[in-house]
Amino acid sequence: MGQYDGKAVLLLLLSYSLRCSSAAPQKKTLSYCMPVTMAAALRGSLVTLVKGLSGPRWQQLASRPLSVTAGLCSPEAPPARADATFTVTMVPGDGVGPELMTAVKEVFKAGDVPVEFEEFHLSEVQNMASEEKLEQVLTSMKNNKVAMKGKIHTPMEFKGELASYEMRLRRKLDLFANVVHVNSLPGYSTRHNNLDLVIIREQTEGEYSSLEHESVSGVIECLKIITREKSRRIAKFAFDYATKKGRNKVTAVHKANIMKLGDGLFLQSCAEVAELYPKIKYENIIIDNCCMQLVQNPYQFDVLVMPNLYGNIIDNLAAGLVGGAGVVPGESYSSEYAVFETGARHPFAQAVGRNIANPTAMLLSAANMLRHLNLEYHSQMVSDAVKRVIKQGKVRTSDLGGYATSDEFTRAVIANLTA
Repeated sequence: MGQYDGKAVLLLLLSYSLRCSSAAPQKKTLSYCMPVTMAAALRGSLVTLVKGLSGPRWQQLASRPLSVTAGLCSPEAPPARADATFTVTMVPGDGVGPELMTAVKEVFKAGDVPVEFEEFHLSEVQNMASEEKLEQVLTSMKNNKVAMKGKIHTPMEFKGELASYEMRLRRKLDLFANVVHVNSLPGYSTRHNNLDLVIIREQTEGEYSSLEHESVSGVIECLKIITREKSRRIAKFAFDYATKKGRNKVTAVHKANIMKLGDGLFLQSCAEVAELYPKIKYENIIIDNCCMQLVQNPYQFDVLVMPNLYGNIIDNLAAGLVGGAGVVPGESYSSEYAVFETGARHPFAQAVGRNIANPTAMLLSAANMLRHLNLEYHSQMVSDAVKRVIKQGKVRTSDLGGYATSDEFTRAVIANLTA
């Protein structure tokens, strides 16, 4: 659509009103016609207007161009705001989790973000865990489809149950894919700047299958479960992610030289799936070499996909490359649900109550959650505010070399929401 002269527009409106006024008034279906009475009124006004326009006045009006695209879909226009309010499950977890969630709620309130939280406190170390509470959390997550979660700390002592509440949540919701986007923060310099890589971890089987037993006294057998179905599923997720995000390479991380059957099956599954994506380059690398290469030259990696334990290690290692556990967001997906959390899962128990935890990772994770909910305007607003504060360098928590408290950082983010 482009430019139309005034005469053509008036004639078009007149024709439109005539058509609409002749429509059956009792028709209830949705149409492009306006109500009959309004159409009749418009027709009368247009007729009077056209009769009154003659000579210079008509020429003056008809010569004015009318653009019908001026206010539509402008590339400079900000993303549209949402009209609905979304309900999200919140599980603060242990350690500094509750403090980080408080920061999220304060930022959301200040930014008028249309999200309401259903909050549940689930903890194995604070006597706030039970089957009943776990079911309440699961019911809420299943209803809302989206959740924000802090780290639920798992005690090392064996108390009769091998599977932690964290693992049980993942299994019951089938949160098979954990995604951690390791991205350098503008304005914060590290040994490797301008990093941009993604770690995708299968997190429902592998070494975290909770299958251990003492076969004879002093001998413990711990089973690592690798299945073709779940290996192919996480490989397909990684290649789909790379395709959707415009990335060029997927690297499978393994230890098939030692665990020839288990990791061998994972590696074989990744290679089979890779054949279905000829435009994405595929490589594989042994886990120990991967750790060294990440420290020496992380730029060679784009998307990495790996089994459970390796992913846990690489998540934390890679977070350290860009500033630590306090700055990297993460998320976990099933076919139905999405859970947003920090990328390096660490309760930071020694910081509880000291007001020194860095809210960056949780706030960026919250921004990713808003994008998942198609709240693009609010997602961009929160993400930009966090990155702006870090880039300015005036307000930084101790893990980034500053002296600001968690509250001061949160207030700085709020002050930058509309900057």
